[in-house]
Amino acid sequence: MQAFDLIVLGSGPGGYVAAIRASQLGLKTAIVEKENLGGVCLNWGCIPTKALLKSAQVFEYLNHAEDYGLSASGVSYDFNKVVDRSRGVADAMSKGVQFLMKKNQITVIDGYGTLLPGKKIKVTGAEKEQTISASHIIIATGARSRELPSLPQDGVKVIGYREAMTLKTQPKKLIVVGSGAIGIEFAYFYNAMGTEVTVVEYQPNIVPVEDEEVSKQLERSFKKSGISIKTGTEVTKVDTQGDGVKATLRSNDKEEVLEADLVLSAVGIKSNIENIGLEEVGITVDRDKIVVDEFYQTNVPGYYAIGDVTKGQALAHVASAEGILCVEKIANLHVEPLDYQNIPGCTYCSPEVASVGLTEKQAREQGYDIKVGKFPFSASGKAKASGNSDGFVKVIFDAKYGEWLGCHMIGQGVTDMIAEAVVARKLETTGHDILKTVHPHPTMSEAVMEAVAAAYDEVIHL
Repeated sequence: MQAFDLIVLGSGPGGYVAAIRASQLGLKTAIVEKENLGGVCLNWGCIPTKALLKSAQVFEYLNHAEDYGLSASGVSYDFNKVVDRSRGVADAMSKGVQFLMKKNQITVIDGYGTLLPGKKIKVTGAEKEQTISASHIIIATGARSRELPSLPQDGVKVIGYREAMTLKTQPKKLIVVGSGAIGIEFAYFYNAMGTEVTVVEYQPNIVPVEDEEVSKQLERSFKKSGISIKTGTEVTKVDTQGDGVKATLRSNDKEEVLEADLVLSAVGIKSNIENIGLEEVGITVDRDKIVVDEFYQTNVPGYYAIGDVTKGQALAHVASAEGILCVEKIANLHVEPLDYQNIPGCTYCSPEVASVGLTEKQAREQGYDIKVGKFPFSASGKAKASGNSDGFVKVIFDAKYGEWLGCHMIGQGVTDMIAEAVVARKLETTGHDILKTVHPHPTMSEAVMEAVAAAYDEVIHL
């Protein structure tokens, strides 16, 4: 039986990052993966979706060439080539993880891993079955598309994100159920490519975890692009008989039937915790999540869990941070628990959405006396010059101490801008610190400074 210091079950952005950090710290490390290195993020999520979105953005640019004093005639696209480019990007990134595994001398074991008592894992591969052991085992098996009883996925007419990424034929009409990051990004992509898109959201606002003003702005931008938005609405049943699909929607006791070629179910995720041996080992699970302490130790010594199988935000960068922290604790380094109140969230539609910290509503509910500042990109020279002036930056500060409570952005490139707020909050920066920090002009990022100036009644350009 092969023995290691650490075995990681699952090679997504939590698992493979944990394995690399473990190797850097001198631990003999193995990683078990049943499909592709990089997990959902690299192969079916974060990375290939961004490739699809980039194709859509370039197509939109070409169709609006006249706005920039240019002309482009006969603009068209090959849907299958767009999909193929996305798959090529994903494959290249997965190969990059393979290289990192070799570089860091990590043993990669292909097959389905099942936890066993005594810090062991049984790996069932295509050709053989083997059992391996380690002093420490990290569970990083991720999650998959969640299914609703009223919306069972058949993979043909009612699909999840995997099928939405690799369709052979572009649908003429698409219903997207759920308006979190996954649903919104696919709604934008398919609409930009010419599909008639309807977004159905059970909550009162789309992107419901975001600040309400951001949600309203995105809804306006989407409607301007021709996307139909139905909030406060649920899908009660789907009929897949016939050529397309008929979805029955209910809103305020009113029912309507929508017809489309496909329904994309984007109503959240389900943790991959079944059939991996949790019960046999005795690991505690609560509401679809593995229970862990602040350094990701389960109730059974030697077994840890990170990423989407635990209660933190289901985001790639959270899984990576958890993996590093978990391994560093195992290696007896001095570490501090992760601050889950300072995790940025990003949605890569157009306009992009990015946020960190409390929304205005949350800040008020928590009893803060707040200062709120907002700067619209319509007043930004860089945004005007680029032809993308939809959106704004909104900042929220504690009026008493100047603590930066939250930052909310919607606009072009804001997913790259949000890091300023994340770092500033980590460093306990106040509003006055941001005000006195010189930002370059003209840039989109100076809107952060302008929004802070607005909060403190010092704004110049409004």
